[in-house]
Amino acid sequence: MKVIFVLIAALTASVAAAQKTVMTLEGAIALAADSSLESFRSKNVYMSSYWEYRTFKAGRLPSLTLYLTPGQYNRRIVQRYDSEQNVDVYRPQKTFISSGELSVVQNFDMLGGTFFLNSNLDYMRNFGDNVYTQYNSVPVRIGYQQNLIGYNAFKWEKAIEPLKYERAKKQLIYDIENTASLSAGYFFSLAMAQAEYDLAVENVHNTDTLYLIGEERYKIAAISQSDLLTLKLDRVNAVNSLKNAEISLKRSMFAMTSFLNMDKDTPIRLTLPSYPKSMEISVEKALDETRANNPELIGYKQNILERQQAVDRAKKEAMFNASFSASFGYNQAAGTIADVYSDPQRQDIVSLSISIPLVDWGVRRGRLNMAKNNLNVTEITARQGEVKIEEDVIMTVGDFNIQKDLIASAEEAFSLAEDAYAKTRQRFMIGKVDLSALTLSRQRQQEARRNYISALENYWLSYFKIRKLTLYDFEYDMPVSNTVETLILKNFRTKD
Repeated sequence: MKVIFVLIAALTASVAAAQKTVMTLEGAIALAADSSLESFRSKNVYMSSYWEYRTFKAGRLPSLTLYLTPGQYNRRIVQRYDSEQNVDVYRPQKTFISSGELSVVQNFDMLGGTFFLNSNLDYMRNFGDNVYTQYNSVPVRIGYQQNLIGYNAFKWEKAIEPLKYERAKKQLIYDIENTASLSAGYFFSLAMAQAEYDLAVENVHNTDTLYLIGEERYKIAAISQSDLLTLKLDRVNAVNSLKNAEISLKRSMFAMTSFLNMDKDTPIRLTLPSYPKSMEISVEKALDETRANNPELIGYKQNILERQQAVDRAKKEAMFNASFSASFGYNQAAGTIADVYSDPQRQDIVSLSISIPLVDWGVRRGRLNMAKNNLNVTEITARQGEVKIEEDVIMTVGDFNIQKDLIASAEEAFSLAEDAYAKTRQRFMIGKVDLSALTLSRQRQQEARRNYISALENYWLSYFKIRKLTLYDFEYDMPVSNTVETLILKNFRTKD
């Protein structure tokens, strides 16, 4: 008997000393969004998409580039024409060349062309028998170039890139909601383990007390020897159950701290959440928010646009191509840098080039047909995906509304079972009920507690799944992005 008391005291003290940090479901979710490895991964994936979008936006602005060749020395034998002898001859040549160009380029999305403005200066020094220095300058030159019939990549980028970035933002929020759902799973797994441990501790105390009472009642022949042995067996089983419950509790706590990226030795004590008793979720509202916010549906739109882009490109490349380039400006050549900018001469360049595929053995047509087929497959896949997501939303909302009723019943059953067990135990101690009635009442009370925790878990997991699919907070009737951007996106300090 003394050994059992010592064991009970040691087990209770060890776990009680370890359980110091109180954590709510809301706190666990907030910590996961801030510190978990899942959250870190989601943030970095978002940042990659963010900088990709910033690069796209920067590509729509004028770019200023300086090209320099500080020095280039050539010593070689070159072929030259000798006009006096009317023959080509080989002559040694030694030159030093230096050049620089300042260029401004602006893409024109509507037509797919490019405006450019540049200025350059070239310097050449010739060594050998004929030593001379020459400068060549283009003070200013402005022009425009583009394909007349060809594929316009700028137009498609302007349509696709903002959609990609919008998907990335929604995906970040979706991933955060998924992290919240995972957090809830770990939370209730640990909550159940803690409840089982608490039940095991309570059972040890109760069975020991009941055994002591049973011994006294056996002495006065109030119970049989069989009942006394049953009480003793219950006490032994309760101690063994306590050991197993402690092992399960440690495992669940380790899983929770690992997911939250906490110190593995951090003690946690969970507080069970309540639930909004008046919250209603409409299937129509959930479907509307899903169509507007779900990143997978946005991804389907992006995929279709990209396939349409491929079709357009293949169609344009199957035709003949014509490109146009025009520029005008000034240039001059002189022996000194002062003269090279004096009295510049007009420079006009206009170019039109055409390429016509004559024989390619059906390569271009094959590429076009392949692009069209890929577009058809993508459209069908997108439609199938949309139907699947809508079905998932409808079923999840239906499950949630059922869980709301089930949790209310489980809560009521738990309260009734607690009262019933307390009264039955009191009546057993004064000899009003037998051992079987007490055991049955205790089993019902323990089962009601487990059912209540399971009902809470099912309720909150269903709710978080709806939030993940719709990216909408039905409890506060607002998009999830409103709270997530405050919690997460502000850390990036970025501007769209």
